[in-house]
Amino acid sequence: MNTLHATIESLEGNYSAYIEGLDGVVATGATIEEIESHLKEAVDVFVESCQELGCEIPEVLQGEYQIAYTMDVKSLLNLYRKIFTKAGLERLTGINQKQLWHYANGTSVPRTAQVRKIEDALHRLGSELLAVHFS
Repeated sequence: MNTLHATIESLEGNYSAYIEGLDGVVATGATIEEIESHLKEAVDVFVESCQELGCEIPEVLQGEYQIAYTMDVKSLLNLYRKIFTKAGLERLTGINQKQLWHYANGTSVPRTAQVRKIEDALHRLGSELLAVHFS
């Protein structure tokens, strides 16, 4: 299975996504679910257009594929701002709330080590949640 690499970025009240190496394959949406759906539609339209025009379909789109998403810290913090409070994120990541606020507002860009702390903390939380089963 091939992997397409998509980048999600925040816009004014919305998000956009594009797939690296596939010019013109873009999508917008208010949620991750919308972006995923719209991006899959954009890929389908891209393939159909290639077929109609007799263009070569890129190898990565021949057969099954999955889309891997990359997002910057600002976009992630804003996307989940109603779910994760700055206090909660501080407890998860060890990064103080004021610094997280600066990241979310774009007044400061986190260093690579800070990005890893946030990513690792969220992955740990996800793993813990996946291990939960209700009786």
